[in-house]
Amino acid sequence: MAEKGIGRLGMVVAAGVGVVLAAGVAWAEPPKTIEPGKLHVALNGDMPMTGLEEGKLIGTDGDLMVLIADRLGLEVVPHMMEWSAEIQSTKQGKVDIMHGAMGWIEPRSEIMLLTDPIYYFGTFLAQKKDTSWSTFEDMKGRSVATVSGFTLVPELKTVEGIGEVKLYDTTDGALRDLIAGRVDMAILDPPLMQLAIQENPDWDLHQVPLEPQSDKYPVMSQVYNVIFGINPEEKELHDAFNEQIQKIWAECTNVEVMAKYGLGDKGWFTPPPQGENLRNGVDRPKDWVAPSGDHCF
Repeated sequence: MAEKGIGRLGMVVAAGVGVVLAAGVAWAEPPKTIEPGKLHVALNGDMPMTGLEEGKLIGTDGDLMVLIADRLGLEVVPHMMEWSAEIQSTKQGKVDIMHGAMGWIEPRSEIMLLTDPIYYFGTFLAQKKDTSWSTFEDMKGRSVATVSGFTLVPELKTVEGIGEVKLYDTTDGALRDLIAGRVDMAILDPPLMQLAIQENPDWDLHQVPLEPQSDKYPVMSQVYNVIFGINPEEKELHDAFNEQIQKIWAECTNVEVMAKYGLGDKGWFTPPPQGENLRNGVDRPKDWVAPSGDHCF
């Protein structure tokens, strides 16, 4: 899920957070991409997931993207754009891959190739500290902000009695209205919000986990697989990425990278309970076991 970054609102990311170059050997021959030897990557600049520093891709997801590309012998070519444009560019083969707290949902698996997860998260309701709304019932009669193209938008619109679903082109817009009290709550990328709230206590915001109601709202009730989306014509690249993602989990490299950005809690690396992962039986076998970071803690 993600959008343009909130740096203009004052969020500061610690300088010097670099890629963790865990041991690995680049492929003898890079997998096929749009441009030989290059990996064209779409991002939206929402830190701590993705961003650019002196033209280089950074962030929790960005650092891992660079690491995998390096191991595969590919040079990253970043392309900053809005989230909805990322989806279209990847679907149409204008870029090789997209990323940025991108949650798995079945419709996306029908238009592009989706990698194994790099971490996980559930749905949170960002709101002022004087409220603690945590249920779908709490949305009745209230305004909820989120970003166009986010995973949960279609389902959010079906929540019984919801007052208004306000869609924004960027996270900045949604967050400004939440801070100003023009909306009651917002559903934005949890990593982004966690770091933003930490860096800006004067916003008087907090995040509250949304209590699952899987029978009516399965998308918003799930623990999301955070993945990379790949050009549907690039199966070789997809397979190569999955091989490297397996190594990253085994080495705990994703845990190290996330921790550098203040996201080292075990919850980010805990998959949905077996049997509750929505992608099983869709783009993964029914008995597929999602990777876990238990051994890293």
